[in-house]
Amino acid sequence: MQNKKQRPLLVAEISANHNQNLELAKKHILYAKKAGANAVKIQTYTPSCLTLNSKSNIFKINANSPWDGKYLFELYSEAFLPWEWHEELFEYAKNIDIEIFSSPFSLRALELLESLHCPRYKIASFECVDLDFIYEVAKTKKPIILSTGVAQEEEIKDAVLVCKKAGNNDITLLQCTSAYPAPLKKANLSKMPLFFEKYGVKYGLSDHTLGNLCAIIATTLGASLIEKHFILDKKLGGVDSDFSMDFKEFCGLSKEIDNVILALGDKDSPRVVSEQERVFARSLFVKKKIQKGEILTRENIGSFRPNAGLHPKYLKDVLGRIATKDLEFSKPLNENDFE
Repeated sequence: MQNKKQRPLLVAEISANHNQNLELAKKHILYAKKAGANAVKIQTYTPSCLTLNSKSNIFKINANSPWDGKYLFELYSEAFLPWEWHEELFEYAKNIDIEIFSSPFSLRALELLESLHCPRYKIASFECVDLDFIYEVAKTKKPIILSTGVAQEEEIKDAVLVCKKAGNNDITLLQCTSAYPAPLKKANLSKMPLFFEKYGVKYGLSDHTLGNLCAIIATTLGASLIEKHFILDKKLGGVDSDFSMDFKEFCGLSKEIDNVILALGDKDSPRVVSEQERVFARSLFVKKKIQKGEILTRENIGSFRPNAGLHPKYLKDVLGRIATKDLEFSKPLNENDFE
């Protein structure tokens, strides 16, 4: 493990912000790269992968969310990324040199993504209960990211164990609050390092809060991955626009993360301070003219700024010694000035 702090993988979650427009999806990929993202993430599903086309009240969203009043099938029909676009988007991302990966929601989705050589997979927190599916994803031996959002502790444990059972130990658990947007008081960022302590896995943040604060804190806590919803311009609208970070905001976040990594530095590197930086440190000076043969005392030697003479720690060793030459007022005291 390297001691120097590493920049977390900064992921721009496009989610539904493509608004089912292929060219807009490409623009999101391009501008995510320009904004400083290391990767973009999409979602691979059809509405029928996730729910039933039913108008029963059970399927109606009645939570405190941007989608209140919609039926699940209706919401996912507005949000899904057409499967026939995937190959073109993967090729586009490759051509502009940015990683693209996805959250699959079915075996058919996983099969499609494997055919496109998807480099890693994310399991949404609502899917953490589907252990059979997680096992199939983990069997690919690709890095697997598990969002913890709505998952109970036992469900998180089971999901990690299933990944390891499949022979996949490249696991990242993401602290996540499944609210859109998420309030700061529910972010619980201090839980992130516990994922390593409990399960021996990497950890990160899927951030639904507004602004940069939580992502910056996560960086200081050693997050290996930070995911933020990304939209070119909130004026585009769409089902995820309200809690997404726009291009300007994402640029700012990326720069702040770089600055945080720079400021954290390397805790095990040797402490190096240049002489220029130490110029105003104290050193030993002649504070009263001294004749050759005169004894050095506290009356004629003292510790003052700048750093031009002997280190102050030698003061007691110098006291009582004999001057080998005339020493003028304000002269820095050196070893050849006494015997």
